[in-house]
Amino acid sequence: MKRRLTLHFPREAVHLPITYRLAVDFDVAAKILRAQIAPNQSGTMVVELSGDIDELTAAEAWLESQGLGLNRAPGQIAINRDRCVDCGLCSSVCPSGALSLRQPAWQLHFDAQRCLVCEQCIPSCPLDAIALVLAPP
Repeated sequence: MKRRLTLHFPREAVHLPITYRLAVDFDVAAKILRAQIAPNQSGTMVVELSGDIDELTAAEAWLESQGLGLNRAPGQIAINRDRCVDCGLCSSVCPSGALSLRQPAWQLHFDAQRCLVCEQCIPSCPLDAIALVLAPP
């Protein structure tokens, strides 16, 4: 099973070997999709955790016990076609290939099934045509 989480690190927790502990103690693989963490500062990391459902639940409880904030809100990327000019900047930062330019017209194509929702495309768009749409609670 896989879960996508945004981890919020307080200043005191940025030194913790989180991905190592998840692998060794819980047998949970952590794929880091995006991280913005600096020494002695708070930070965030978007991760995709893979493992058995019981191990994932235990790993999440451990993360919270370490003082990390967890955001489990599911969301998806949305492209505003009225704003998009098919420049392709977002496709150059997309790690999964969910965003690509299609020939012969060189139009932007978005494959939602491949999207990791890592949000790297959002700041790359000069026209603010890409947004994260959160699912209702």
